[in-house]
Amino acid sequence: MGIQALQSRPSTALTIADSPLVFVVKCLLFPCIAVLTLVVCLKVLAQPLKGGHLLIAVLAFLGASEFLGLARIGSGDTARPRSYLFLDITARWYVLLGFIGILTYLSGLTPGFNYRALTAWALLTPPALFTGQLAARHLLTRFHPSGQSVRRAVIVGKTDLGTRIENALRADGLLQTHVVGYFEDRGSERVAAGGTAPILGNTQELAAYVTQNNVEQVYITLPMTRGPRIMSMLEALHDSTASIYFVPDLLAFNVIQARFDSLNGIPVVAVRETPFYGASWVLKRASDVGIVAVVLPLVLPVLLLVALAIRLDSRGPLIFKQKRYGLDGREILVYKFRSMRVTEDGKEKFTAATRTDSRITRVGAFIRKTSLDELPQLFNVLEGTMSIVGPRPHPVAMNEHYRRAIPHYMVRHKVKPGITGWAQVNGCRGGDDLESMRRRIELDLAYLRHWSLWLDLRILLKTVTVFWNDRSAY
Repeated sequence: MGIQALQSRPSTALTIADSPLVFVVKCLLFPCIAVLTLVVCLKVLAQPLKGGHLLIAVLAFLGASEFLGLARIGSGDTARPRSYLFLDITARWYVLLGFIGILTYLSGLTPGFNYRALTAWALLTPPALFTGQLAARHLLTRFHPSGQSVRRAVIVGKTDLGTRIENALRADGLLQTHVVGYFEDRGSERVAAGGTAPILGNTQELAAYVTQNNVEQVYITLPMTRGPRIMSMLEALHDSTASIYFVPDLLAFNVIQARFDSLNGIPVVAVRETPFYGASWVLKRASDVGIVAVVLPLVLPVLLLVALAIRLDSRGPLIFKQKRYGLDGREILVYKFRSMRVTEDGKEKFTAATRTDSRITRVGAFIRKTSLDELPQLFNVLEGTMSIVGPRPHPVAMNEHYRRAIPHYMVRHKVKPGITGWAQVNGCRGGDDLESMRRRIELDLAYLRHWSLWLDLRILLKTVTVFWNDRSAY
């Protein structure tokens, strides 16, 4: 399991080529199912949809789009296992329920609730959402208008990005788009391999072809450095009714959570952004607090035993506090059980531990090997400076050294550091040489690009098996 396992991630965005019908279904499917299941549960128990129940219905309809996202009925969603989609929907649904519960409690309407109906609604809605999503895709694919409604498209630039656009349009029957061919100025020996559509001509012939052959969509995949040529093509197409899409190759910028936004009506593209904004931030924080609430009481006896062992083994503080970089590169204090006879704060200098390091105590060797020294970081999670899953925090001095040696090193600080992470469960737990650190950063950035609750769960499950058998830890 590595970076290759993260290459595909379901998209919940509206596709630019979505038909009006698909657009409506994506937007309204989850809100309508959430309300419909509530109505059914109330009807079965002969309860009216009024008062507090009506407030819940309104909150569920309004919150479903924000917390659950759009219905995943595009072709890219089939690349993920159905178990992933179900778990993701379920986790998001229960976070939404938590917020509805808080709001209704503050409203003072809870005494009038029928809790049997609401419990049934809470349990039945996730499978209803999941089943509705599958049914919507099946029905739309089967009964979507065909024939004359198929839209003709051409792609400017037979690049790697261009062939990916062709394959994406070809794979999704809901888009009802046929790629007629490419327009390319380069010779056949310089164009990208892949794709089945032919090259129809050069870019000078584009406008005439679009006008004469009823082409409805033009996708421009040329590099952004070809500004004058792109402007020339846009000017030549001014007399055409075809929709024109410029497809920037954002991967050239080491994209982290790319998304489009608007700033006072000005379109902007985020090419490097945290994955935790809006409902995703709420989901991440709620999962952190929930996990700590369950785990902390269970490990409390272990915490006490480790503290006692450290006290009996050597002199010094029980808890070792070290300055490290947190979210957005701000300094935080990370808590660990002391495993050495020295306590460097990590800001001015940092000497990494070695396999035969004389600074490590007898108890310290054991708790480092088993990662028990990391348990106090559960309190970091509670105070909000760390997360359960995320890139491991490095001492400040180490950050300052490697940020100059490894490109994009500091991007890992777009999220809170974690107790465990994607790099650690993929064999990059120990080793502080340049190549080991490069690999660790590569995996950290892959985590940022492809974050999901399901990925966090996979990392947590693998952490249990990896850390107890990791020979690279010392």
